[in-house]
Amino acid sequence: MENFEVLLERYADLAVKIGVNLQEKQILHISAPTHAAEFVRFVVRKAYEVGALDVIIDWSDEGVIRARYDLAPDESFKSFPDWEVQKLETLVEKGAAFMTVFSQNPDLLTGVDPTRLATWQKTAAEATHSYRNAIMGGKVSRTVVSTPTPEWAKKVFPALSEEEAVEKLWKTIFEVTRVSTPDPIQSWKEHRARLTERLEYLNAQQFKALKYTGEGTDLTLELPERHVWIGGGMETAQGIYCHPNIPTEEVFTAPKKDGVNGVVRSTKPLNYRGSVINDFVITFENGRIVKASAETGEETLENLIETDEGSHYLGEVALVPHQSPISQSGLIFYNTLFDENASCHLAIGTAYSFNIEGGTTMSKEELEAHHINSSLTHVDFMVGSESLNIDAQTQEGEWIPLFRNGNWAG
Repeated sequence: MENFEVLLERYADLAVKIGVNLQEKQILHISAPTHAAEFVRFVVRKAYEVGALDVIIDWSDEGVIRARYDLAPDESFKSFPDWEVQKLETLVEKGAAFMTVFSQNPDLLTGVDPTRLATWQKTAAEATHSYRNAIMGGKVSRTVVSTPTPEWAKKVFPALSEEEAVEKLWKTIFEVTRVSTPDPIQSWKEHRARLTERLEYLNAQQFKALKYTGEGTDLTLELPERHVWIGGGMETAQGIYCHPNIPTEEVFTAPKKDGVNGVVRSTKPLNYRGSVINDFVITFENGRIVKASAETGEETLENLIETDEGSHYLGEVALVPHQSPISQSGLIFYNTLFDENASCHLAIGTAYSFNIEGGTTMSKEELEAHHINSSLTHVDFMVGSESLNIDAQTQEGEWIPLFRNGNWAG
């Protein structure tokens, strides 16, 4: 592998300049685990080099997280610090950019009481709803990146030693994020241009519905009038073009809340809050989840669905070709940031308001009137594979092929 520090610096440069697209005199907020400290130091330097006003870091530690779930009293999961809420809301008001380094051990919370996980998820979501609305509404620039942990690397490459697995995962991350190309920034601009071509086609067509068929999947999903497909990146309310995910291969929009019917089967494990849900099947009637089962993690899946009323519906439909670089790696990453960009996916929970024309200025009630779902949660799960076919219904009612054998039909 090319000099590691050179690649790490390029990765940090990409996260700052393409990910959040940090502006001069802007504050950068970073949420990161302690094991990502080396990468974060590079990010901080890059941020100040482009003119950041300040860089604020919230550190987390996996050992501390696990100890809390194992030993803290139940009341600990029923309240959220007021000062943390005030900090996030103040940063939003100041137009800060937000970067998350997501690289959790997939098995970190295996064996933890699912009720504790569900309680904390709901408590945190309710307390930070204003911040989450800013994120979901595209009001701030943001990005998510990942760095390896030994546990995660061994999960992806179980046959390798820990050291070899970490090195291999770093190499893979650099490849799928285009960091290993001669000019990563230019590579991303070219990638964004290709995604834009797909978006222009989809937005011009304004398909009425999508029909998914594959192994264990037979699902019809209606799309709301005036829906908007987004992909690659997005322009915030501040006029800053950012890339919320590095890597990203998807184009996505919001489904019609009450227009989903049929059965869908997952095609990759879902790492949800440190617990793995695998081989699950969900049945929908008029948009609502009426049945769900899983080979492993079924109770965690049920708790996710029961978060609130909105978590019984979908908030995102995303298209990703099977021939995407991440998919072609042949790996299961046990990390949604990567797995969702290797596979077509859906999301349980809230929709992004910018996926409907004029949505960013609509109230919750107005969005609901346009069949756009709202919820305290938003969790992607993968449904794509090399056998997935998707047909699209035109405005005239004709069904035409959109995906064949997991890839774009044309």
